[in-house]
Amino acid sequence: MQTSGFKLNCAGIARRDFLQIGLGGALGMGFADILRLRAAAASSTSGAPMTSHGLRPSGKRVNCILIWLDGGPSHYETFDPKPDAPSEIRGGFKTISTAVPGIRFCEAVPNLAKAADKFTVVRSICHKDPNHGGGNHYMMTGAPTPTPVACGASVTFHPAFGSVVSHHRGIQDGMPAYMSLPQVSRSGGPNFLGGQHSPFVINGNPNDKGFTVRDVVLPSEISESRATTRRELRGSLDRMKRYADKLADDPAVTFDQYYRQGVELVLSPKAQAAFDLHREDEKVRESYGRNDFGQRLLLARRLVEVGVSWVTVYFGGWDHHTKIFDAFKGDQGKKMDLGVAGLIQDLDQRGLLDSTMVVLLGEFGRTPKVNKDAGRDHWPGAMSVLMAGAGIPRGHIIGATDAKGYYAAENVFKPEDFAASVYTKMGIDHSQVLHTNTGRPVQLVNNGRVIKELFA
Repeated sequence: MQTSGFKLNCAGIARRDFLQIGLGGALGMGFADILRLRAAAASSTSGAPMTSHGLRPSGKRVNCILIWLDGGPSHYETFDPKPDAPSEIRGGFKTISTAVPGIRFCEAVPNLAKAADKFTVVRSICHKDPNHGGGNHYMMTGAPTPTPVACGASVTFHPAFGSVVSHHRGIQDGMPAYMSLPQVSRSGGPNFLGGQHSPFVINGNPNDKGFTVRDVVLPSEISESRATTRRELRGSLDRMKRYADKLADDPAVTFDQYYRQGVELVLSPKAQAAFDLHREDEKVRESYGRNDFGQRLLLARRLVEVGVSWVTVYFGGWDHHTKIFDAFKGDQGKKMDLGVAGLIQDLDQRGLLDSTMVVLLGEFGRTPKVNKDAGRDHWPGAMSVLMAGAGIPRGHIIGATDAKGYYAAENVFKPEDFAASVYTKMGIDHSQVLHTNTGRPVQLVNNGRVIKELFA
């Protein structure tokens, strides 16, 4: 199924998912909108607090690039192949050695195999929700999808990781804390944290020659000097007396602050440079892959470089109920393999991997048995999650599945454990209690334990 150029999984996007995202997340928000909604939050948020576990990373502030493979990528065809299993489980690929002696990946990810000494794979995260919506919410937020206990009972959906980071950090040097490319995952919104913590959505194809980002590039007919002049004209008009000026919460008065910040952002050399991929060396661009996904990863690297705290790169189409081996042999598998390996190697070469966490995952793994359509179906009992940077050990495998890959069998972790680890790496206390707009307390992560192997 494909809509508006974006691949969707077999479930599509339901009305409930749209409501969970919120208008800002679903439609995309401009920088001025983000700044307007976040002003109060930015004034009240400071540096990340010390966690209660004493396991946060080194003194460097950590940013994150989360790569979301929507639909549920197969653990067999990536990081947890089972070469000794029967053919109906093993599938159509062989295994290959990696940069780490004794660790083998599927032959469909040769570039990631070469970079295996720079990241860790957790093979033993699992849950019990086989639905796209539920699995997406669980792995994007660290909380299971809430279920009404009675007809008409209200439920509270959790905010996504990026929105929580935005809530804690606010605007950094004029840049939004949370961005998503090229769309928002169905559970990637702020929910009760409010629209001010929705991601700024960068759509379009960064590999296109004329690619620009809306709200950050001045219209061609307006020069920088003319924009500055218009700002000064607005300033003179704003000095006129207004009746509502005596009200502290006058939105017209408050908007002046948002307008000035928005103009400053548009005129900011830092912001302009971050979005201009033409400034990159052509060899670097090639190392990510000259395609939409690869160039989004490159753009994500440039965004964290200038202070964006959380960037989600959405890559749909991983719901392989049919022809899974063709997908991994084809453009989809090659884009993912080359792009993610290129990102990790580039961050490492630039000295940015220590302060940038990279996470690659989807909502669940795939069924052990290959179905009649040469595909694999939904399987939350086992999945592999790639994690790199921010002090995460290099070249490690954490946990294991059983001999046929049915279930996580060693060092079994829940999504809550994964979430606790991510928040701790970001310097956020996962045990804290948030409050909904009605004052209802909600624990950020309920009974999550940090995966200590990620902090060795």
